[in-house]
Amino acid sequence: MNRTTLWVFGLAIFAALGVGAWLWLADRDAGPPAGFARANGRTEATRVDVALKFGGRIAEVLAEEGAFVEAGAVVARIEATEMEAMLRAAEAATRQAREELAQADALIAQREGELTLARAELGRAQTLLDRGYATAEALDLRRMDETTAVATLNSAKAARASAEAAIEAAQARVAALEADLADHVLTAPRAGRVQYRLAEPGEVLQAGGRVVSLLDLSDVYMDVYLPTAEAGRLALGAEARLTLDAAPEFIIPAEVSFVAAQAQFTPKYVETESEREKLMFRVRLKIPPVVLARYREVVKTGLPGVAVVRVEPDAVWPEALAVKLP
Repeated sequence: MNRTTLWVFGLAIFAALGVGAWLWLADRDAGPPAGFARANGRTEATRVDVALKFGGRIAEVLAEEGAFVEAGAVVARIEATEMEAMLRAAEAATRQAREELAQADALIAQREGELTLARAELGRAQTLLDRGYATAEALDLRRMDETTAVATLNSAKAARASAEAAIEAAQARVAALEADLADHVLTAPRAGRVQYRLAEPGEVLQAGGRVVSLLDLSDVYMDVYLPTAEAGRLALGAEARLTLDAAPEFIIPAEVSFVAAQAQFTPKYVETESEREKLMFRVRLKIPPVVLARYREVVKTGLPGVAVVRVEPDAVWPEALAVKLP
């Protein structure tokens, strides 16, 4: 093969590559089919921060970054030695109040017996006076004894009511301390993957200090921006397809769950029609939870990709955008 032939062969290969690149770019820039809109975005997930309700020292952090935790799983514990002592004191106060209630019941029984005796003595004194065997002074003394017995019985009943109130107060104190102790054990409010450990054992945090950050992988979405002409025709629940740069061979289903009420990246007031056409609205495309649950172990956030949204309800999805999952 002479030098001229090599040159011709090289030019032919170069031309073929150029034509292929041109066709690829032309197809890429051709835009979505009629009735559809296309935009770029990045997958995101709802983030949940597990934080302290009360300030304190971190005793242990059980969650590891990247691990998946179920809802209700313990992710960290806060030292609660002082609160545990307060709980024991409140429990002791409850027991003491119950003992005082028992004593009040015994005293009431005693006072009721004294009142019964005083009334019997008063009746006998009245009978003796009627028969002329007793004086009016003796009857007055028996009446005073009855009055005293009634007063002491009422006092015993008041002491019993006070003991019951003390029991209720002590029980309420115990319940409050138990609730506060429960808040010293931090649990995952929902299932998700641990994104960050924001604190380590031994650190002292104020109330509201974050310990663990979770990603709810049952709520993964992509936010895209569409112009007025396309966003204005969108309906909540409209179908969409996502293609991620990391896995372009798969087509992921999604649906419109949110359309912003205000435009982005534009002046507050837009007067001309040409300017209004430049308005961009944020649209959220949510991946169905059923799909996310099936591929929970491989779901990731922060992945860039392309979204195609069906703007016209009657538009037919092309074969190239049919849902395709692993």
